[in-house]
Amino acid sequence: MIKCNVTVSGTVSKVATCRTNKEGKAFVSFAMNIVIPAKSGINKTVEVSVIKDGTLTDVGSCNIDEHIEVVGVLVPRKRGDALYFNLSASSVSHQTAEAEDCIKGVMEFRGKVGKSIEDKTDKNGVPYCQFSAFSAEKVQDGFEYIWVSFFLFDGKREAWLQPGVKANIKGALSVSVFNDKLDFSCRVSEMSEYVPQPYNG
Repeated sequence: MIKCNVTVSGTVSKVATCRTNKEGKAFVSFAMNIVIPAKSGINKTVEVSVIKDGTLTDVGSCNIDEHIEVVGVLVPRKRGDALYFNLSASSVSHQTAEAEDCIKGVMEFRGKVGKSIEDKTDKNGVPYCQFSAFSAEKVQDGFEYIWVSFFLFDGKREAWLQPGVKANIKGALSVSVFNDKLDFSCRVSEMSEYVPQPYNG
């Protein structure tokens, strides 16, 4: 499970349309492009699919190439080599054309810790712990996996943090590009071991 409470800035790439759900409630859907800066290589443009309860009157004009800021809950999904982003919006506002593209906010993650957990020191001599973990989603007869790099700076690595352990993690989200691939990282603010509760019917 990966869920991110975010603010996303970018340009409208698909015009807003209004539809109704199964309960007859109106919602607006559109798409926006966000340019993600590259740590190495070329910047990458990602498309985010946005939905928001209400009508076109509530959302306002979302014209192609218009720069907007959307606040809401972002959920990434992986299908093969492709990543898809679905954003359930709580607010949409308009920006100047000079506004910078960004995806920023807080990630909530549940998944399994990978094989490598490293204790390091940053350039200021501050110790930190770096590890990766993956979230799995069942898709048809198999699973899709999204990996996230985590950085724990409080200097308190719990004894339970071991390869293969399931964890709940919360922290500041960072999205970048490395070698033409999207890279998710998170600066940990809260972390606990995830112990599934037995099903009791």
